[in-house]
Amino acid sequence: MSEAFIVAAVRTPVGKRGGGLAHVHPVDLAAHVLRAVIDRAGVEAEHVDDVILGCVSQVGAQSFNIARHAVLSAGLPERVPGTTLDRQCGSSQQAVHFAAQAVQSGAQDLVIAGGVEVMSLIPLGAAVQMAGLGHPRGGQGWKARYGDEEISQFRGADLIARNWRLSRAQLEDYALASHQRASAAAAEGLFDAETAAVGGLTRDEGPRPDASLDAMARLSPLREGGLITAAHASQISDGAAALLVASARAVQRYGLVPLARVHTMTVVGSDPIMMLTGPIPATARLLERSGVALGEIGVFEVNEAFAPVVLAWLAETGADPARTNPLGGAIALGHPLGATGARLMTTMVHRLRRTGARYGLQTMCEGGGMANATLLERA
Repeated sequence: MSEAFIVAAVRTPVGKRGGGLAHVHPVDLAAHVLRAVIDRAGVEAEHVDDVILGCVSQVGAQSFNIARHAVLSAGLPERVPGTTLDRQCGSSQQAVHFAAQAVQSGAQDLVIAGGVEVMSLIPLGAAVQMAGLGHPRGGQGWKARYGDEEISQFRGADLIARNWRLSRAQLEDYALASHQRASAAAAEGLFDAETAAVGGLTRDEGPRPDASLDAMARLSPLREGGLITAAHASQISDGAAALLVASARAVQRYGLVPLARVHTMTVVGSDPIMMLTGPIPATARLLERSGVALGEIGVFEVNEAFAPVVLAWLAETGADPARTNPLGGAIALGHPLGATGARLMTTMVHRLRRTGARYGLQTMCEGGGMANATLLERA
């Protein structure tokens, strides 16, 4: 089996809802990172075998296989195909998994994996709202198995907070730390090497250097009787990211420089009612399959869909909080759904290179009760 190497990783700055990327067409945003990742790798576009992009809300400007339109809009040869996938928030992390699997199998040598989402233009839930044909959970099989109880990420986050006995103060302490870490990283220029400015936007718009516990304490819960507020949740955002995955044969043939090796991958299903606990069993399975001990891992990127997701994961895994989301996460940086998996991995790859850490682990919860987990080894 061939090894799969990441030879380039790049992302756009993440824009706030209604911010600097709100009027950039999703196809153009995706095309921007496709061109950037090819340029940074120093490879000819004609050698790319496939492009796999994650995108959650595939309607309107993000419909009709946005990956293929991005390929053509980026000026890549017409012979380069593209496909779009939806594994909810983990879509672009899954795209990296599919790219690595294609390379490891020997079927392909160079695959771009990434994702895009412009939530300012296509909001969460737009696919159901625009179709007007009801919700997928309206079927009889679902009702027979799970009944008619409320199913939402907001409720899931509340259930996790309750189950792990997390207080609002703990959630707000964590959210504040996310903004502080992201703001400090931005001030130090730690994101500069991984970002490609677009639409006049050069830096992430989400981090709030002036975030405070007093301001968070004034917010009302998102659900009546719930605990979770907007301060504990990821931001609605716009962005795109891409990584170029290469075989050892392609690395040698085209003179590429590996940044990291895809060591181990897994994906699991989990309770769809609590919905957001998947990273816990996904991490356990990944560690078991990889043979790498938790203490050997230098950085953990655990998507901050909500603060209790990360806090519960920390409690169950025993991972070092200082190594977890060290540059902040989606609470501060934002969560452009289909792009976040690739954004997290781009940040992790660059951190491994910058710090010299050997291993990095990424995991994220996903709608419907699922989670991907990926272990990278610095090349």
